[in-house]
Amino acid sequence: MPDIHDLTRQLHQKNESKIVMLVADGLGGLPISAGGKTELETARTPNMDALAVRGVQGGSIPVFPGIAPGSGPGHLGLFGYDPIQYQIGRGALEATGINFDLQPGDIAARCNFCTLDPLGNISDRRAGRIPTEESAPLAESLNAVRIPGIDVFVKPVKEHRFVVVFRGPGLVGEVDDTDPQATGVPPLAPRARNAASVRTAEVAADFIRQATTLLKGQAKANGMTMRGFAARPALPSYEEVYGLRAAAIAVYPMYKGLAQLVGMTNLGAAKTLGDQIQLLSAHWNDYDFFFIHFKYTDSTGEDGNFDEKVKRIEELDAAIPSIMKLNPTVMIVTGDHSTPSYLRSHSWHPVPTLLVSDCCRPDRCTAFSESDSVTGGLGQFEAKYLMPIALSNAGRMGKFGA
Repeated sequence: MPDIHDLTRQLHQKNESKIVMLVADGLGGLPISAGGKTELETARTPNMDALAVRGVQGGSIPVFPGIAPGSGPGHLGLFGYDPIQYQIGRGALEATGINFDLQPGDIAARCNFCTLDPLGNISDRRAGRIPTEESAPLAESLNAVRIPGIDVFVKPVKEHRFVVVFRGPGLVGEVDDTDPQATGVPPLAPRARNAASVRTAEVAADFIRQATTLLKGQAKANGMTMRGFAARPALPSYEEVYGLRAAAIAVYPMYKGLAQLVGMTNLGAAKTLGDQIQLLSAHWNDYDFFFIHFKYTDSTGEDGNFDEKVKRIEELDAAIPSIMKLNPTVMIVTGDHSTPSYLRSHSWHPVPTLLVSDCCRPDRCTAFSESDSVTGGLGQFEAKYLMPIALSNAGRMGKFGA
């Protein structure tokens, strides 16, 4: 079956339009109790609701119905790349996001510091979300690990996250994660998925053994887990498939990494949503497409903190007028996946998605919410088709066929 990019390569055309994609990570939610409201429905969002009156909305399906995606596949879908065809390990995303130059044959893994109890079981999968100023020196200290025949690079990322890159002969990324996604149990052993990845699993096990010894005695970060073993993938760029000069405005390295892998330019070193909006304004005339990432609707959902997720949605809503003052041709508000506080994890539920342009076909929705998205004019659609819809609304897609 042809890739959607086979068509967009043929049909895209350039003009002066601007597209903004505002991604609230993990936006979709659920009621805490039956018959209640979701986080988005509970939040006071006058600006998103005003856009809903002008626009059209629906529910995007990140991968397939019933499949809960990771952040990588979730964002790839939004960017118009089939997440089944283009599978990217989280390690490659994190490494690229901190501008580590992954070489051919390198294998990167995204790592979390965790807290182990006296029995070696995980009591906190994120080491209490240890602040970066505490975690960075610990990550750097793990560069003391020595593995014969392998170069080891350990780089801090943010909070409890860090990256390990293995460089040497015979390494393949097909190794299972060591994070059991639960507390009260020990970390898993790195397990090779096939004969080709046995060497990588052995290297990872050696690294974990030495790292755990080096971390012994730490109050919070006395253990670690590894996930997303991967090499750098080859992806067609936004310029190639959409004819867009694309820019990313993100705080967390992983999302910068994903944007970079699809040919977006990362703008500045934003720390807050306010910083991100300032960067958007400062570079408005330099790019055609802007991806703005907001993390905290996801992290609060994973923490099971319904009220805090509501506050974060309201924080995002307050930034909408500053974006709309720039008069984007197409404005999109969406998420990469749902992260209901009720479940404390990513889920399979369709993600509320709102698109506003002068030539969209407005539906009858008067608010932006899960309930409204079910009846909205976009219907339920695969996320990979959002970019062609955005391009058409921006007047950037020609006609197919005679």
